Amino acid sequence: MNTQVTETIGFDLGHGETALAKAKVDSIETPDMLEVNNKKIQITAIGWHPELGVLVGDQALIQAGVDRLQIGFKEKPNNSPNYRKTMRSFVEAYYNLLKQSKQIEGGEHSQFYIGCPSGWSPTERQEYQSLLKESGIPLISVVPESRAAFMQAKEGGKLGFNELKSTVLIVDIGSSTTDFTLVKSLNEMPLDFGQNTLGASLIDRAILARTLAEHEEGQFLKEVFEEYPHHRFRCEIQCRKVKEDYFSNEQLYASSGAFARGFEFITPQIHFIPQVNKEIMAEIINQPLPELHNKSWAQAFREAVKEAKEELASQGIIPKVVLMTGGASRMKFTRDICAEIFPEPDTNVRPDPEPERCIALGLSRVGRWDLRAAGFKEELNKLCESPTLKELISKHIPDLITLLNQPLAEALIENAVKPVLKDWQSNKIRTLADVQTEMEKRAEQWLKSDRAQQIINAQCVTWFNRKIQPDLATETDPICQRYQISKSSLRFEEGIDPAIVNPNLNLGDDILAVVVSFIINLIIAGGTIGSLLTLILTGHFVLPILLVYGAAVLGEGVRLNRERLEEILRTKLDIPGWIRFLAVGEKKIDQMCKEMKPDLSENLRKKMLENQGAFDDLINKVVQQLKKALYAKAEEAVILIQ
Repeated sequence: MNTQVTETIGFDLGHGETALAKAKVDSIETPDMLEVNNKKIQITAIGWHPELGVLVGDQALIQAGVDRLQIGFKEKPNNSPNYRKTMRSFVEAYYNLLKQSKQIEGGEHSQFYIGCPSGWSPTERQEYQSLLKESGIPLISVVPESRAAFMQAKEGGKLGFNELKSTVLIVDIGSSTTDFTLVKSLNEMPLDFGQNTLGASLIDRAILARTLAEHEEGQFLKEVFEEYPHHRFRCEIQCRKVKEDYFSNEQLYASSGAFARGFEFITPQIHFIPQVNKEIMAEIINQPLPELHNKSWAQAFREAVKEAKEELASQGIIPKVVLMTGGASRMKFTRDICAEIFPEPDTNVRPDPEPERCIALGLSRVGRWDLRAAGFKEELNKLCESPTLKELISKHIPDLITLLNQPLAEALIENAVKPVLKDWQSNKIRTLADVQTEMEKRAEQWLKSDRAQQIINAQCVTWFNRKIQPDLATETDPICQRYQISKSSLRFEEGIDPAIVNPNLNLGDDILAVVVSFIINLIIAGGTIGSLLTLILTGHFVLPILLVYGAAVLGEGVRLNRERLEEILRTKLDIPGWIRFLAVGEKKIDQMCKEMKPDLSENLRKKMLENQGAFDDLINKVVQQLKKALYAKAEEAVILIQ
């Protein structure tokens, strides 16, 4: 993250209009619209004056003595010298005017985010960015306008959380193009319908052509336009203003005698006066246009929306929201067409209330959150690469062992020790050595069972939630606070259980898997079960048998000492059933198992602590899985804020 950047500038350089907004990086307040020539929104126009130099916006249109005038010059980057000079000069002029008026700091403190149609390829965006950097602005990023519209809708509260994570179709009706972008689970997918020339400026030109055709000096005006292109540009701007006036106040121009009018002075005797009302506009939007392969504007728009619906339907998608933006989305008939093709209740069509400001504000918000997201991820990465996580996990390993040893001891006695003792008592098992072998077998079987994993899972979850999560929060909360991101972004709020936190991210599965696998292998491997059961059987099982059978003399009249007798009892002797029943009855088995539990629990704890070295491997694995979980949550947080 560039720590010098203090503000992000959203630059909506449109084919028809231009607007800018500024957001402070360290604030969450609504961005401010910026003014150029005392206007927040201006016609995208540039003129060259022999004394005043480069003029932009309305000044370029009204200033006398302008040598050359250009409007509607935004297009995909190309190698045309005129196009490249026009774009560089326009952006440079805006940058200088903003610095001169002290509305921005400029230099390395101001990061510009300039919009482009979502249908532009990454290569075209990069070429566009490189071209704009030639204007002298040191920090420029090019961002799809659809993303800015989505961000503005999100930040403005126009989309709820469920809608944000569902499917939103953004319809951006601009002056030169109409772009369709699907946002599914917060991922953008532009819908490409080939050559996209469906821009609202075609309506401006249709009004111009109609006015010329009906003008008594139409042929003369055409000759003037040919020789003096700036007159044509000014007249086209008047047609644009007439269109905007009409669609902003349709009810005023519904009668045949009411007109939205414009005016452009050509000569003292000849004026250009475009006018439209409901009847005329209906004819214009429904007349065939050569630029649209002789389809009308309304027909081409309807077909494009239908094509978008069919494309989505082929993927099994019905958008929850159709978000309309771009200045031309004020044209009511476009909203009516979208509502007809995407009817309620499946889809909600939402036009932006301020489409002229939407993209500039959204771009500045996108920039602010992009910078925060970069810094946020950078700090999280520092935490993950530091020794902190390993130290945190290591500190609480004894707590994990304490949580595990008692329930494991109880379960091993119930599922391995007690059943085998009862089988031995009823003569199903011959020697005590066979008892130990069978116990080890059943203990291993049980440890590999789903129930054993459930018990270990439950204790690991408790360990994580009670020990790891609070300590982890003390490390992650300050990071979230510094970047004004909700602390819950890096917290496992409801614990590590992935079904509760987020089923799509499986945050807990991997961590639990490595712990469960490790514990099972630790107990099974290396004869841990055998040594534990030997200790328990000697103290709680063999001794009662010795008391009953200890007076016996085995082999050649030699009285055996206790150690030798224990060995024979375990390995060779098939003790008669009456002695088994007398020495170890049902109640005795229950009593012995009850007495074994604390010993087995304590010995299990000691055995695991003795293998502290083995836990180093576990610690490393848990740290790695915890990093993955944190990165996954960070990515989700970044997607949500972007």
